[in-house]
Formats: sequence, C-alpha cells, structure tokens
Amino acid sequence: MRWALCTLLLSCCLMTSSIDAATPEWIWTDKTQDGQHIWLRKTFESPDAVKSARLTATCDNHFIMYLNGKRVLAGDEWAELLVADLSKLLKPGKNTLAVEAWNEGGIAAFLSQLRITGASKTKTTSTDTSWKVSAEKKDNWNSTEFDDSNWAQPTAYGPAGKKGLPWTRAVNADSLESALSDGDQSQYQPKVADVTVPEGFQVERIFSVPRSMGSWVSLTTGPNGKLIASDQGNKGLFFVTPGDENRPTQVEKIPVDLSGGQGLLWAFDSLYVMVNGGPKSGLHRVTDSNNDGTLDHVEHLMFVPGGGEHGPHAVILSPDGKSLYVCAGNHTKLPEGVDKSRIPMNWDEDHLLPRRWDANGHAAGILAPGGWICKIDPEGKNWEVISMGYRNQYDIALNADGELFSYDADMEWDFGSPWYRPTRVTHATSGSEFGWRSGTGKWPTYYEDSLPPVIDIGPGSPVGITFGYGTKFPAKYQKALFILDWTYSTIYAIHLTPEGSSYKAVKEDFATASPLQVTDTTIGSDGALYFAVGGRGTQSAMYRVTYIGDDSTQPVDAKNSAGQEQRNLRRKLEEFHGKPNGDLELIFNNLGNEDRFIRYAARIAMEWQPQDQWAAKVLNGDGLNAMGQINGLLALCRQGQPEQLNAVLESLSSIPIDKVTHREQLALLRTYQLAFIRLGAPNEKWKSKLVKTFDAIYPSHSDETNAELVQLLVYLDSPTVVRKTLDLMDNLGPEEIPDWGEIAKRHASYGGTVNALLNNMPPLRKIHFAFALRNATTGWTLADRRRYFEFFLSAAKHPGGNSYAKFLMQAREDAFANVPQDQRLILDEVASQALIAPLPKVPAPKGPGKKWTTELALEVLKDPLKKRSYKRGRELFHATSCVKCHRYNGEGGAIGPDLSLAGKKFPLPDLLDNIFTPSKVISDQYGSHTVLTTDGVVLNGRVVEINDEVHVYLTDADATVKVLKKSEIEEMQVSKTSQMPLGLLNTLNEEELKDLMAYLLSGGNPRAKEYR
Repeated sequence: MRWALCTLLLSCCLMTSSIDAATPEWIWTDKTQDGQHIWLRKTFESPDAVKSARLTATCDNHFIMYLNGKRVLAGDEWAELLVADLSKLLKPGKNTLAVEAWNEGGIAAFLSQLRITGASKTKTTSTDTSWKVSAEKKDNWNSTEFDDSNWAQPTAYGPAGKKGLPWTRAVNADSLESALSDGDQSQYQPKVADVTVPEGFQVERIFSVPRSMGSWVSLTTGPNGKLIASDQGNKGLFFVTPGDENRPTQVEKIPVDLSGGQGLLWAFDSLYVMVNGGPKSGLHRVTDSNNDGTLDHVEHLMFVPGGGEHGPHAVILSPDGKSLYVCAGNHTKLPEGVDKSRIPMNWDEDHLLPRRWDANGHAAGILAPGGWICKIDPEGKNWEVISMGYRNQYDIALNADGELFSYDADMEWDFGSPWYRPTRVTHATSGSEFGWRSGTGKWPTYYEDSLPPVIDIGPGSPVGITFGYGTKFPAKYQKALFILDWTYSTIYAIHLTPEGSSYKAVKEDFATASPLQVTDTTIGSDGALYFAVGGRGTQSAMYRVTYIGDDSTQPVDAKNSAGQEQRNLRRKLEEFHGKPNGDLELIFNNLGNEDRFIRYAARIAMEWQPQDQWAAKVLNGDGLNAMGQINGLLALCRQGQPEQLNAVLESLSSIPIDKVTHREQLALLRTYQLAFIRLGAPNEKWKSKLVKTFDAIYPSHSDETNAELVQLLVYLDSPTVVRKTLDLMDNLGPEEIPDWGEIAKRHASYGGTVNALLNNMPPLRKIHFAFALRNATTGWTLADRRRYFEFFLSAAKHPGGNSYAKFLMQAREDAFANVPQDQRLILDEVASQALIAPLPKVPAPKGPGKKWTTELALEVLKDPLKKRSYKRGRELFHATSCVKCHRYNGEGGAIGPDLSLAGKKFPLPDLLDNIFTPSKVISDQYGSHTVLTTDGVVLNGRVVEINDEVHVYLTDADATVKVLKKSEIEEMQVSKTSQMPLGLLNTLNEEELKDLMAYLLSGGNPRAKEYR
C-alpha cells in the first residue's frame, strides 16, 4: 500500500457573502516602551435592528475597553480572549469603542473584534490601522462626541494567527471564532493540518468547534443530510450541515436542555441520546412535539446508573430495525429491574485462587458483569442482556451479516503483567462473555466459558466505531470496520473475513496524525466518513474523509456468503438462549463442535434447559465427544448444586487428561476449576487423587496448560508444586514479544512506556507462577522461600505500567504472610527489599523562576523546540516532582496519568492548560474526594470503595493508602480540585521550561526532533 500525506482542505469559509469579516490585527503605537500607556478609539455604524452583538478583545499586557463611554471589558492575560454581549448597549447609527491599554515590558499589542448580526447582514469591526491611537489621555476621550481627528494611526504587527507572532498559538482564527460564537450557531475559519491516509483519500477539516459548543465526543447521521453531535460536558446537542466549496458548514444548537451524550442515534423519527452521568444519566428520546421541524421534547426513557469515562455509551439500531442495542463500560451497573438475559444471570468472578484488586485502586470492588451490551425496545423498555465481560467498550456496530462487534479497552496500568489484555475487537454474539474481571482477575482468552477476541489491537483508548457501509470508497473500505483510538490518534480499518461462524481480521492504519484525538465517527448521506476530535475539554473539530482516487467506488454487496451455514447453525442455537424449550438434540450435537462460537452457543442454550433433561446424559457422556462432555460438565458446574460435585468429578476424571488435544485439555482444566469454584471444595480422597492426576503432567510443554495446572495444584495443596514451579521458573527463557508488540515496536506513536516494556520484556509467565505460589502453604523449604522472594527483586528491574511494581509488592506481601514465624527474621532481608527504585538525585532548577501561566509559556514556546537537552529535561521532570505522580518512559508514579504520549495526544495549549490549571478538566479516572472522618480528620485523595471499606489514595505521592471503615466516615464529597498542586514549574527559568517541555513532547525519545 502506498501512502500519501494528505493536507486538510479548507472547506469552511465565512458564513455568507454578506459578512464583512476582516481578520483583526495586533496594533500598538510605532514604539513600544516598558510601562507605556496608550489610548485607542474606533467609531463605527450599527444597524437599527440588532439580533446579536459579541465583542472579544485581549491585550499584551492590560486593557480596559468602553462602548460609548460605558466600561464593557477588562483583561490582564493576553492569551485569554474576553467576551462581552453588546446587543443591548449599541445604539442605532454612530458608536465608539475606546480602549486604555498599558504594557509591563517587552512587546505590546492590542486586538479586538466586534461581530454585529442584523436583520439581513453580519458586520464586523476589527482592530486595524483605521483605528486611532494617542499617547495622551484627554477629557471625554472615550465618548462618541470626542474629536479624535488629531490622533495618530496605529502600527499593525499582523493579523491574528500570523506565523511568527508570539500570540499566534493562543489567539488565532479558531480561538476568535470560539469567542465570537454564541453557542447556538457558528461559522468556521479553517486551519490547515496534516493527516496520513491511504493514497486516493482526501481529508477535510470542515468545522472547528468553538469552546462555547464544548468538546464533541459523539456523532450520528441525522435527517436531511445533517449530522448530529454532542458535547462531552454541558454545552448541548448540535445539528451539523456539512459544507463544500460553495457553501460553509453550518452548525445549529438543538433547543433542548440535554448534553453529555456518549451515544447518539436517529431512528423512528427521533433522536436517541445516551447521557453519561448525573441525574440525567441514561437513555433519552428527543422528538418534535408539534411537527414544526424543531426537536423540542425530551423523554428520559431509562435511568442508567453510571458516569465518567466508563459509564453509559452507545445506542444503535438492531439488524431488523425494530429494536435498539445499548452498551456501557464496567463502572456502570445494569438499570434497576433488568431481569432478562441471554446469558444466565448467575454470573460470578470465577477465580480459583484469590484475586488482587488493582494495586492503585482502579475499579477495585467492581464485579461481573463488567461492561455490558443490552437489547431494548424503541420505548426504552424490555431490557435484555446480550453480552458481558468488557472493560470499557465505547461503541458497538453491526455488520451486513447482522453480527454485532465492539472495540474494548485495555488497562494500561497492567502493562508488564500476565493479566494485561490489549485493546481488542470482539464479536458480540448472543450470551457472550469476554472475561473482564477487575484487578488481576482477567480471564485468559482460552477459557472455555468465554469467547476470544477477533483481533488484538494493542495499547490504546477505544472510542467510536462504524462499518464503511454507504461510503463512496473502494470495495474493501466499504466493508471495513473503522475503529478509533483516542490515545494514539489513529483510525484503524479492520478487514474482516469469515472464519467458521465468526470472523478473523487484519488491521490497517487508515488515518493518523499527531495529535488527532479522535472521538467518534459516522457515515454521511453523501458517502463520506466523518469523524470528530476532542474529549476531556480539548479543542474539538470535525473532519470529512472522501475518496478521489481512480478505483471504483460502486456500491458492493457487503454480506458474506462464506460462513453462512455455520452462522445459521449458531443463530439457531442462540434462539434457545433465555428459553427453556430448546432443541436438546441440536444442543447436544454441538456441545463438542470444532467451532468455538458454535459450541459456546450450544452450552449457553443447554444452561437454560431444565437440568433434569440433560444432567444425566452429560455425566455419562452419552453420545458426546471429549469436548462435548467437557462443555456439558462445564454447564453443570455453572448451574448445578454442591451435592453434584462428586458426580461431576467422577465424570471429569473419566476423560484421560493426558490423551486429549491441547484445546480439550485446557477446557478440562478450566472445568475442574469451575467445579471447585461453583460446587465447593473436594474431600481429601478427591484431593489426593486429583493431585496425582495433575502432578503427573506438570510441568507440561504448554505454557497455557502449566498456567492452569499450577493454580489447581496450589489449590489442592500439592506437596510438589512449589519445587516444580520454582524449577520451571528457573528454566524459562526470555519472554516473547506479543503479536501486537511487534506492530507497536514499528509504530513511532506508541511512546516511551510501551517501547521501554517491549525492549525489556517483564517475565510474564514467571509472574503468573509467583502469583499462584503466593497462596501455597505446603511443600516449602527455607531455600525455596529464598529463591521465591529473590524472584521479585529481579522482576522489579523490568519496566511496566503504573501498577506493575505494586502488584509485585502485593504478591510478595501475601506470600510473606504465609511464612512460618520462625523463618520470617531469616527471610526478612530478601523479602523486605524495595521493589521500586529510589528516585535519582538530580540538580535543582537554576531559575530564576516565575509564576508560569499558559499564556506566558506559549509566548516562550512560540518557536519549534530544537537542540534542547534530553538529559536536562529528564532531570527537571524529577526535580519538579512530576515523576512522583506521573509515569513517563517507563518510570514514575501512578497518582496521575502516564505522560509518555502527552505530546501526541494534546495540542500544546491544551497540554499547558493541564499543567498550569490542572483543575480545569479532571478525568474521573484521576479525580479525588475530600473525606471527613468521625474523628474530625480531613483526607484528600482518590477514593475506592471495597465492600464496607473505603481506601483513600492520598494526594501526597509519598503517603501510604489510608483504609477506613465506612462507619468511620462522617462525610465524603467529590473534590473539584485536582490532586496536582499548582505552581510546580514556578522554579523554572525560560530555558529550563523549554528543556522540560521538549522532554514531554519527545515521548522519551532522545532522537526526537526536539533534540536535533
């Protein structure tokens, strides 16, 4: 595939030809002096009828602005465009704007624009050389009657946005439009950027979202060629009419009090909105109550408890067009009263050995089903669980075969651990379970009671997805599933091929840029693919992708004839999900089907049938192959009673574990586990027998088999499992890089933490074995315990995610608790050594510092950073305490987000805003609470509730976690203040700020452009 770097085209011009909209210029006197005061004036005509009049202005450094002698604006920060509504202050005819401005030092300039919308015309008054300036203040100087004919003409430095001006990054066409927008409708001044796409494709930036319209995170295709967008916060819902070379893009706010939609759908002549969080959380329907063409009526169809980035998400139309599918992330409970499900609702965690919650508290206490997908009717009623076991699937989409797909999230803090699961595309069949469990509890993909992903993608932040149906693209892209990754600024095209009753896939980078914080996508009625960027309060925009190459774009039949017979069989079995009248012969015949999705569907179907119709046949294995009997017994473990345990074990033990295939062996071992988990512990006779059975094949040549055997043998108190496992750990070779890792190593955008891990792979298999052995209480010698605890010291030398080192500490603590008292003193030396390396001593900043703001920093960073010091940047990252809370390039703390990709995720102004005003936008993942105890103690930090306890991860990065009983808490409130202190960089001088920012922007790469 050849690639082309596609320049974003400028398709949005001024709203109509009647707009008089010169770009405002930065003006001052011909000479700039420190401490200088000047006075500016501009007289203009206003129409008789004024619909709206918005004024924006700023100054380097200070200004006070008047209209007809009345003060209307004042400001002290040049990077902040202040706004005033003058619609009620203007008078017909002559009006005068007057400004007193003064400079503290260095370059000085003033800029302003007034936009007046009349009955038929929009007029602007902008700073330029037609204004008047004086170095002296006169009586009545700000009145309309004052004679300024003797005042001088100001000097213009250039228009807003001009390259090379120190104010351009903060004050430009986008920020001006944002300031002048009234939040109800807007026009666009375009900004050129670059996006890499396959040859023949073209990308246009059709709209830059004003701040008054928020940051868009959800899109759908509406009626009459319009698109619909939602702000993540409280700015509302918007109709978007895409423009072209002859007309601008037009955006109009929908006049309803509703926002925060993370799922949008136009169906049944209604707009469905899935609101994320707050009292309005859940599914809404917006309609036109009086057929006047305006959406004006909102119904809250169902409250969905949840919020934040793992809350309620998408809503889409079902294949038959008669129902809806909705989904939500793992922090979202099912709505109250939901009692219908395709998968039996006795779901559980299903761990044989104790799990550990995330070492930093994320999602601690959250249990199955995790993230879920439900089917509902158009009235928002009759909820039915379709699929479960996700971490945070933001969106769902149906292919032409009527099959449902999703794109699930990883847990980046798990990097380096055996329970890390990359982002993944899943085929969400009826009754499917994908095995997300909190903390260390994620199920391996080979567990027979779950389904595997279609394809692993790698690290990322999944957001919107859509199939390319309806695009005027070449055939393979019409059939592709487009998935969006917010973190890595990438749109992937996933090319699916039928494989049995499911699919296999390959991925292709379709659209990439840095930054390009994609949020959602939709296919327009014009055959273009539209996508939005934004999220977490960042600058938002909308883009259009079209194909202008030579390949045919004729519509293709996207349905797949391949695999149709298998899909039909699977769907026939799925008809019995949730129903007790299934075809038992069909079910039995497919429990051992070679197709994993078919046998899964058969097993779920059987779990819904009356047990007296199938339990005996399963226990006897009548007419079943090995996999069929195993799956039948797995169903009995999930739905049976404790008194059936011995019969289940008799049946399981009749299957020769050393004679079956690898796939059957894994399923057999998992079913043994489920027997103990669901039906209870075996008696001593069975324990002894099973220890001999499992011990005879341990260790195996299969890493997967060994991973399950060690858990069973530890659970059954095998006297040999410790020695065998430690010997196995000693003989394991280096870890192989996972499939997604090979791609990541070639992908420059993955950043320091991921690349550091791939270049020094942690011992994943050994960690799994050590984690299992932490529960072993028999078979230890003193020498074995020393070997065991020494392993943690070597494992800690590898890089990993935010929770990696703390997971090792947790496992070691659990193991040490099982050490006999008389051995603890002997082992304490090796078992108590620090697993987190002390922070290096680095030189303090030289200074002199200053009270840094986004505006001051943008002025210093106005030119591209070159030939900076990587060494000094890293030292400053430590010296300013950034490293205590933030992971970067494989090192650092875990209170705040990993910053390795900060320079790729955020435009510089947004990145600086996050540094200097950290409370402006706080991700719920890093939000904090203020906790008042019954003793009067106030604690501030991230709160995790686990059963009857509250764990407070304090703001002080060096403090230990405070664990409180809920009865010890007087009051607990969400804090509006970030855990990140203000002024952390105020000790830096300008050159030090440049070195630190170069380090952050480089992604930890000492060969990045910032150092050349």
